[in-house]
Amino acid sequence: MKKYILFVTLLFSLKFTAQNEVKPFMPEVFGKFFNARDMAISPDGTEMYFTYESNKKEFSSILYMQKTEKGWSASEVASFSGKYRDLEPFFSADGLKLYFSSARPLSVTANKSKDVDIWFVERKNKQAAWSEAINMGTAINTDKDEYYPSVALSGNIYFTRMADDNHKEDIFISRYEKQQYTIAQALNDSINSTTYEFNAFVAPDESFIIFTSYGRADDMGGSDMYISVKNKSGEFTKAQHMGKQINSNKIDYCPFVDLKNHVLYFTSERNNVPTEFAERQNLQNLQKALSQYSNGSDRIYSVAFDVNKYLGK
Repeated sequence: MKKYILFVTLLFSLKFTAQNEVKPFMPEVFGKFFNARDMAISPDGTEMYFTYESNKKEFSSILYMQKTEKGWSASEVASFSGKYRDLEPFFSADGLKLYFSSARPLSVTANKSKDVDIWFVERKNKQAAWSEAINMGTAINTDKDEYYPSVALSGNIYFTRMADDNHKEDIFISRYEKQQYTIAQALNDSINSTTYEFNAFVAPDESFIIFTSYGRADDMGGSDMYISVKNKSGEFTKAQHMGKQINSNKIDYCPFVDLKNHVLYFTSERNNVPTEFAERQNLQNLQKALSQYSNGSDRIYSVAFDVNKYLGK
């Protein structure tokens, strides 16, 4: 009987571990690019947008795929992208707006690109074409770079910006009130610190926020993802490290949560390429080892995610 209980316990443990293991996401697609990062899936699950970035990260473009009966279509450059440095797409709750970061000029007549701002495109329905890109305006954008928009059901927008004080980078919020955005403010020290905080995903109801930080005492060597949940008073609690089951000793960032299917997607530069081999390798084996999915390039990963673990439910 004891052996049976031990076997069942071990089997459950292995199943639980397998279900909660970080896995390469669609390696047959994203493994073809130098760097593939920060993805967003439409609310109805039929569209996927992601960033394709050059080897040295000089240029990036937003690509998309459409889900069909046969699976995902081939990747194509989004209609509003491909000319300027664009990255970090995020859907509105109705799927009719797509927010992103871009270093494009403020107008079609401008002859010089601005710094990185938050922009969006919109459409009348899901079958319609996207509009021309629209800048989010001075309540959000400044002469500093703004990155990684995440928009709640309330319309509140969270994003990254270089800080104005002794902080490095912080997570900011611009609240949507009376049909307009308020001047953005940095979140408090439950989220931000004197080091780097960036690339935040906020839950649609703003019950939790996942972001990346670099340089904290508990980071694992690169940049790690942290989570903060709101308490009964509606305030974000002190952020906690998401653990070694998710984070690595490399850069882990760009979170996106599919709450319907309980999946966390994120970008990582984790690297499984060996520093030496037990025996001499031929060219074919070297190419296989050096071009594997986890080779230090930006790649997209997925892991089962249950927010109740952090909400104490």
